[in-house]
Amino acid sequence: MKIAGKVFEPLSMSAVDTDAHIGRRLKEIRKLAGLSQAALAVRLNIGQAALSRMENRRDILVSSLRDYLAALGASLRVDAHFEDKAAIVSSLREADFYFEPVDENQLVLPIIGDDLFPPHRDVVFSIKPEYCNKIVDGSKTIELRRRFPMSVPAGTTALIYATSPTRALLGIAVIGQIYRQAPSDIWDAFSSQTCIRRKDFDTYFGDLACGYAIELKHARRLRRPLGLTELRNRFSFEPPQSFLYATPQMREALQYECADIPH
Repeated sequence: MKIAGKVFEPLSMSAVDTDAHIGRRLKEIRKLAGLSQAALAVRLNIGQAALSRMENRRDILVSSLRDYLAALGASLRVDAHFEDKAAIVSSLREADFYFEPVDENQLVLPIIGDDLFPPHRDVVFSIKPEYCNKIVDGSKTIELRRRFPMSVPAGTTALIYATSPTRALLGIAVIGQIYRQAPSDIWDAFSSQTCIRRKDFDTYFGDLACGYAIELKHARRLRRPLGLTELRNRFSFEPPQSFLYATPQMREALQYECADIPH
């Protein structure tokens, strides 16, 4: 914690009380900051009696807590701590979110504070040219994958890379719902939206118990396709076998040069 340019070690629960006592912890922080109760009451524009009651409460509104700390020259930050085995940690890793673990056994996500929740990243699909054309003309609205992270949120931008012989990034879409089902159920539900023959569908999924059907919405062509040579030179891009996550630099280039992409 930093107050008025000074860094203080966070108070442990044992340093104050075995029971959570927010007011008493605030009082200790105030003393560390070198302020009297009367001086802080003036900063908060409240009476000293009201401040005294606050410092004796075990439960305080977040807005009051924020104002109290702001008067000390500090900002409020609330983090959610997850152990490494928590499901959310696996989901973030699977989706390739940017996040920094505190250590190998803990993940901290900001709830209140200046730090942002880890942003999701655009997905690049490698797709045969004939299917790319069907996506950008709106006739193919379901993309199939043998594996895909369910944690990718709806609204994620999907970048469409056409494989050989085209070898260029030429389209963009928005990911809608993601369905994880038995291939037979995917076929029954979405065959008309996949633009694929049943024989090719069965060959692709083989004997997998579950596959993925990814809804693609608002598909359109880029104003200017980006060929593989340019992608390599500018973004160190290598075509994925199935999909990969786009770099922020690629997203910026697309936003300013090739298409209006979602923010």
